[in-house]
Amino acid sequence: MNMRHLSTACVAALALATSACETGNTPDCGEPLYAGRSTDEAWRALVDVKQRPLDASRAVNLLSPSPGEVYPAEATPPTWEWTLPLQGSLHRPGPGMLALEPAPRPSRSLGAWLGGLLLPTAHAHLPPYTGDLYWVEISAGGECPVAQVVTSELSWQLDAATWAELGKHTGKDLTVQVMSAYLVQNRVTEGPYRLAEPRTFRRSAP
Repeated sequence: MNMRHLSTACVAALALATSACETGNTPDCGEPLYAGRSTDEAWRALVDVKQRPLDASRAVNLLSPSPGEVYPAEATPPTWEWTLPLQGSLHRPGPGMLALEPAPRPSRSLGAWLGGLLLPTAHAHLPPYTGDLYWVEISAGGECPVAQVVTSELSWQLDAATWAELGKHTGKDLTVQVMSAYLVQNRVTEGPYRLAEPRTFRRSAP
């Protein structure tokens, strides 16, 4: 085997080993739902810090679901709410730093759309996110959550599809964990903070 082939083999082996390690530490559970002004780039910033040690010092105050709450089988999708800790919100941008809101994607003309079919172009990323961000995960005890959302809001109105998914686990304990952080230009500058104990709830069987 010459040096060129040896180098290629080593690089491939290293890539496989690295991939295996990363897969073992952070399983690919798919992307969450997005709500408010959240973006996928901002979510990936949360993914990067998720493995940090638990810090509940400034975790949110989860108002609903209440501890041990049991939802009747016929219940409609609820709205869950939380508040920031009593000592105040996470750090705000300093002077001269503006929180940038994602701008709507520009519409394209018919000619541009037809041209894109022949010469596809990459979509521009949304502006970097600055502000409080919350990652809510619902778990049934498995390695991956059964439902999750990343939002900039202090509430989550569960949609019908998510509520139906939770209905597949009726009679079992489900848990809600909320991870919060403050981001500046898609970089976590405060947090992450998590509930010391995930909140447990159930859905009744029909």
